[in-house]
Amino acid sequence: MNHKIKICCLFACLLQLTISTAQDLAPAANAFIESLDAEGKRQACFPFDHRERFDWHFVPRQRNGLTFHHMTAQQKAAALALIRASLGEPGVKRTEAIFELENVLRDVENRPANDTYRDPLNYHFSIFGTPGGENEWGWRLEGHHLSLNFSSRNQTLVSATPSFMGSNPAVVLSGPFLNRQVLAEETDQGFALLHSLNETQRNQAKFSDKAPLDIITSNHREAALLDPKGIAYGSLSNNQQQLLQSLVKTYLSRYTATYRDILLERIQNEGWEAITFGWAGSETNAVGEPHYYRIQGADLLIEYDNVQNDANHVHTVVRDLQNDFGEGDALRSHYQREHLPDALAKQGE
Repeated sequence: MNHKIKICCLFACLLQLTISTAQDLAPAANAFIESLDAEGKRQACFPFDHRERFDWHFVPRQRNGLTFHHMTAQQKAAALALIRASLGEPGVKRTEAIFELENVLRDVENRPANDTYRDPLNYHFSIFGTPGGENEWGWRLEGHHLSLNFSSRNQTLVSATPSFMGSNPAVVLSGPFLNRQVLAEETDQGFALLHSLNETQRNQAKFSDKAPLDIITSNHREAALLDPKGIAYGSLSNNQQQLLQSLVKTYLSRYTATYRDILLERIQNEGWEAITFGWAGSETNAVGEPHYYRIQGADLLIEYDNVQNDANHVHTVVRDLQNDFGEGDALRSHYQREHLPDALAKQGE
């Protein structure tokens, strides 16, 4: 069975699974772990504090973790159920499409059918820690153009970032997938907002005529707000504000409904006025026109970059500056566990 048939079979199973609205991913993670033999567990399972958890990237490279290549049908089903439990429907569909683009790249680059450099089955599953109870644990799905990082504590998903999704080609220009555009909404909505701006607003939003070669935060363990920031939400008309809100919600729709709502509530509490939209590069939505935008505020940062391969190669990332890898939640948990009781005792003295 060739890779194209295999990947279609995988996702025929995936689409039959029910999306979980729960925030406890432990049952799905444990079902996956329990499906593995000793060697599978050795490849897939790491201590929670292992340095591997922070060694994330989105380029083709050697990785740790268990791939679809080394899974039985039962194990694949359990792995796909874990994906389904961890993402919203748009996130699942984009993940599936990113896998399939490896077949497109194999054809475009005239690679043989058994090539492992472009391979839709070469995506790695890693579990960090012991899922369940009050434990801190996490898991990651990673391969070319995909790095999804999840962290849980007290039976609750506390972080789903860093979250990277990319598309090469951005628009398929030939073959059976002609005109497929995996990240079309992210592209089209970004341009819709840009083109809605008047000249004064566009001068505020656009900080460079040249787009950066890639997302600026790259695969750094920690990210920070970037300067210049672009145009502020408060400087937009009501219609433009709705366009910006829709663009933000498109990115957050990749997550489970519950986790998406947590991030949206943070924005609401901070105020949409804290959000800015910045643009660099071409203002033309076409292959061969390099462009970049970013959205930031409320300690969230979203980057979109389309420069490589004659501007037909998109990278996107969502970073939570408060809580990437669940580290902000871990600090709060540590403080409440270790320091809050002493503070309360002193108040009572």
